[in-house]
Amino acid sequence: MSKTTKWGATDWLCLALSGLIGGGVFAFRWFTVVPVSTVGQCAAANAPAFCTPRHWMLLGQYYDAWGWSGLALGLAAFFLGSRVLAALALGAGIASVVNYNATQGIIGAALGLMAWGSVISNRPGWRG
Repeated sequence: MSKTTKWGATDWLCLALSGLIGGGVFAFRWFTVVPVSTVGQCAAANAPAFCTPRHWMLLGQYYDAWGWSGLALGLAAFFLGSRVLAALALGAGIASVVNYNATQGIIGAALGLMAWGSVISNRPGWRG
C-alpha cells in the first residue's frame, strides 16, 4: 500500500494561520509590552486603547493560559487528526514561547506538528 504526502491549499492556509497567530502575538508583545514607556502610559488615568489587550496578554502569561491553550489544542489536533487544530496548536505554541509559557506550549506545538504530519501523509497518528 503506497502512502503519499498530500500537501494542498488547505495546508498553505493553515501554515499562514499559524504564522499569523505566532507572528501577531510576537509583534503585539514587541510593540506594547517590551517598551518601558508603555507601563507609564497604561498606568495613566486615560490609558490608550492598546492597554486592555496588553493587560489580557499579561494576565494570560501570569496564569499560564498561553501554554495550557497550546497544549489543549495540540492534544485535540493529535487525537482528532485535524489540520486546522494542528495549525492553531502550532500558532498557540509559538505564542506561548513568546509569552514565557513554553513548557506546555512546546509540547502542544509538537503534538500539532505530529498530527499535521500524519494527516498529510495519510498515516494514522495515535491509532497505530
